[in-house]
Amino acid sequence: MIVFFVFLMMMIVSTKTQDDCRPTRCHKSGPIIRFPFRLIGRQPEYCGYPGFDLSCNSNDSLEFDFQVPVNIYKSNRNIVLPISAKAKVVQAIDYQAQVIRVVVLNGSCFPTRVPEFNATTSYPFRSSIPGDFGFTVFNCSAKREYYYRRIHVCDDTEDFKIYAYMSFMPAKFLSILNCTKMYSASTFLQGIFNWPREYYFFQEDDTVLLHWPNPFCGGCEERRMYCRLKNNNNNNNGINNNETECVGIPDEQNKKVIAVVLVGVFLVALAFASLYRIYIAKKRKQHNKRRILQFLEDYKAFRPSRYTYAEVKKITDNFKHKLGEGGFGTVFKGKLSNNILVAVKLLDHIKGNGEDFINEVATIGKIHHVNVVRLIGYCADGYKRALVYEFLQNDSLEKYISSGKQGTTLGWEKLHKIALGIAKGLDYLHQGCKQRILHFDIKPHNILLDQNLNPKVADFGLAKLCSKEKSIVTMTAARGTIGYIAPEVFSRNFGKVSYKSDIYSFGMLLLNLVGGRKNFQAIAQDDSQIYFPEWMYNQLNKGEDIEIQIENENESEIVKRLIIVGLWCIQWYPVDRPSTKVVIQMLECENMPIMPPNPFAASELVNTTAISSESLFGSESYSK
Repeated sequence: MIVFFVFLMMMIVSTKTQDDCRPTRCHKSGPIIRFPFRLIGRQPEYCGYPGFDLSCNSNDSLEFDFQVPVNIYKSNRNIVLPISAKAKVVQAIDYQAQVIRVVVLNGSCFPTRVPEFNATTSYPFRSSIPGDFGFTVFNCSAKREYYYRRIHVCDDTEDFKIYAYMSFMPAKFLSILNCTKMYSASTFLQGIFNWPREYYFFQEDDTVLLHWPNPFCGGCEERRMYCRLKNNNNNNNGINNNETECVGIPDEQNKKVIAVVLVGVFLVALAFASLYRIYIAKKRKQHNKRRILQFLEDYKAFRPSRYTYAEVKKITDNFKHKLGEGGFGTVFKGKLSNNILVAVKLLDHIKGNGEDFINEVATIGKIHHVNVVRLIGYCADGYKRALVYEFLQNDSLEKYISSGKQGTTLGWEKLHKIALGIAKGLDYLHQGCKQRILHFDIKPHNILLDQNLNPKVADFGLAKLCSKEKSIVTMTAARGTIGYIAPEVFSRNFGKVSYKSDIYSFGMLLLNLVGGRKNFQAIAQDDSQIYFPEWMYNQLNKGEDIEIQIENENESEIVKRLIIVGLWCIQWYPVDRPSTKVVIQMLECENMPIMPPNPFAASELVNTTAISSESLFGSESYSK
């Protein structure tokens, strides 16, 4: 990782160095300036080759100071002289052909004296005109015409009339009378000499083409690459190291650098993401381990556990979130841990030393059924009593049927499943426990719904325990909710109080489930009104439909089945009511149960133990 970052920094530094030498222009329409040329003031010295410096003037034109060699022949000696000139305009630069086109501003003068030794300076530029257009310089005493041209010499005086003629002209055309030959010169570049334009040979203006043989960069250009000095940087300006190399075009090179950087960033991000995922996975694994240990620790509360009143206050956050209130206490929302929510019922009006309360809690705490609310714990601290139950987020069944639109809200198929679940929960209380548990307060308020709307029987504040062999219980006072209390709980004339009292309450719940609380009135206000369950019985007995919102025939069958089972359960005499197992069979069987006797008319005792299964379900069998 460290090596990669070092490489990345080197690439960035290299890119920055190349950016300093990026091609530029003096003005937007001028020629592009790049190696071997450089623009003074805009590009460092290491961006160009020695002697290839260009500058911008006040008119945004490129200027160029250069030197070219001229061979001088005198007295059988060949001497190379440096000729300097200044180009006022650089018109174009051909980097592949290595030619620059310039317009000369200040040309050079013709020397009158030739030195005795050669100049050793290296001259980068040569004439790009093919052939050798040399000339001969004469000192004449008279004016010459036609092939002679008066020229400007470096130390011109009145005593000198210096003329030149093109060397390619035959000698017979020359009149050398009164003229003395000074020297001959080759590699003629007319534009670099300071003479009038009308004297130009074969040139219409002062444009000059200069060719540079070194540095040789044509090979790089052919490969669509740029040329530069090797190891060019701020510490080596290229003066002592004029070796060149080919490099990628800056834009393309930058793209490559950017691509490398992006790939590098991606790889680094990928590495960090991988490390982060490993870290998160490890952290999640540790969290899950702690959560499981915490859950197992909390799960001990399902035995159930006994809590102090201070612990109950802590669980409920000092009774902060109130869920509801009833005749025997107030229910609060609580939390054992981040994963276990509970409902805490704080009981009122507890008398005695609490032994009976503890016995009931010990029995109810052993209940484990999907349709019965689980008791997690209890509190018996002095006179403070509380029950801690599992929390069910969808509240009670009462909330869904109080509006009278339960069929629309839940759907009749779901209501049928809810009714069946309640019946199975009651059957477990009556037959599945070691001791029979009689609830005595079955009503929509005490049926809670979990996250999947599965019903759970709750609130055992009025429950009684008895042995399975002894189904009759002794009661000193009536208990339950008006409208759901069985007749025998009020008066022993209807029979003995037993588990059949819960069957009656369940039947009233079924009829309430169908009719809704809005239409459910226990007592008629006058003779013109009729008890709603009795009205449902009369409608079915006459073969007429119940005026309830139903979308299809299948839902109509469900509603009819719920009413018939409910009417069987609310028979006045306990012995006429079916057991919970028979109720479950009536709710599950394919055939529609038969209509029960009229529970609202004076009639003789009907013993369901003598009724065959065929009379209730056709071919279905049942157990009492």
